Amino acid sequence: MTVGTPAPSPATPSPVERKSSRHQVVVIGSGFGGLWATEALAKAVVDVVMVSGTSHHLFQPLLYQVATGVLSEGEVAPATREVLKKQRNATVLLGRVTDIDIAAKTVTSLSPVGTTVTPYDTLIVAAGAGQSYFGNDQFSEFAPGMKSIDDALELRGRIFGCFELAELSEDPEERDEWLTFVVVGAGPTGVEMAGQISELAHRTLRRDFRRIDTTKAKVILLDAAPTVLGVFGDKLSIAASEQLAKIGVDVELNAKVVGVDNTGVDIVDSDGKERRIRCRCKVWAAGVSASPLGKQLAEQSGGEVDRAGRVKVNDDLTLPGHPEIFVVGDMMALNNLPGVAQVAMQGGKYAAGQIIRRLRGEPPAPPFKYFDKGSMATISRFHAVASVGRIRMAGFFAWLMWLGVHVMYLVGFKNRFTTMLHWAVSFIFRGRSQRTTTRQQVVARRRP
Repeated sequence: MTVGTPAPSPATPSPVERKSSRHQVVVIGSGFGGLWATEALAKAVVDVVMVSGTSHHLFQPLLYQVATGVLSEGEVAPATREVLKKQRNATVLLGRVTDIDIAAKTVTSLSPVGTTVTPYDTLIVAAGAGQSYFGNDQFSEFAPGMKSIDDALELRGRIFGCFELAELSEDPEERDEWLTFVVVGAGPTGVEMAGQISELAHRTLRRDFRRIDTTKAKVILLDAAPTVLGVFGDKLSIAASEQLAKIGVDVELNAKVVGVDNTGVDIVDSDGKERRIRCRCKVWAAGVSASPLGKQLAEQSGGEVDRAGRVKVNDDLTLPGHPEIFVVGDMMALNNLPGVAQVAMQGGKYAAGQIIRRLRGEPPAPPFKYFDKGSMATISRFHAVASVGRIRMAGFFAWLMWLGVHVMYLVGFKNRFTTMLHWAVSFIFRGRSQRTTTRQQVVARRRP
């Protein structure tokens, strides 16, 4: 007997009853901003309702390692309910938020079984950002981004699948296409992804095949910008470029992608010359776009959004004219703060602190001030770049620093332990413990 899932019924929303008469805080999103805000309210005299389109908290900085077989999805995405199971004042609801009604102070979310309306006294919007294709959303069919577990698992299937299909190919030109990998975007995600694909081809898989030489695979990193890791400064940008070249990554800068299809990428160089790279596996790591909820908030409040769809907020992270609504993380635009995990974490904790102060009748805290703990990116095993305060370093010690910071911010002892074990297998030896892929993962977004 087959049990079907009822179709969503937006016309008959199901209201969520309040657990008590206490102040109700609704948190949209289970990412860094949403989770840190929720946990910071654990001892407050409030009821917290987290509404999220996924059932997990995603540690996005390590998503590329899921895509390249280093880590499992469970290690970078623990179940939100498990993380919050001891927090008695927190409730988790599965549902993609489709509407925020500022006047009615409600949030409407959509799940496979229908719509749910959740009232709030205070709202924390931490819905994050998605991949931006700069108006060319058709590229997503052939070049998945790196924003979700689905993206990572699909890319894992495509990356490892390319080696398998190259082994089967009798045509040398077609085989070269299967063994050419293009990563678009030379920021931290793109650099880390290109480095890991190169390590796969040149180190991990080089003895696994009989008809192909994986060390001859081409890994190409493209960006329209003139530098790699531009936000890290010239010194680290040059160091990263040199290390990428050393491990076999071909870096092509000032190269704008204007077309992507099943068999290749079309590029326009800075001199206006058009060319094509024939390849079967493309990864999009360029550009982000904030959740469309930001536009909703701006339209209802008379506020503004920037070019990336982020909401311009007050210096206490509230929506202008609406002190009961906080916007944090990748959705907020304030003082040109970067869209990184630390901004979201600190913003979530700050918003929670402001709520607690209000309920106690205390004066508000000073304006939000971001404490920059630095930026890091891995290039290859035992090599990273790190920018912390005035310190700029590249190499092994930067890699150790990167290792420690990422282990520290993983949620749960079990995830920290298993992650370190898998890193040992991958970095010290040659193995990748997560190489299982399925056809469904590869063709999931393809049109029929």
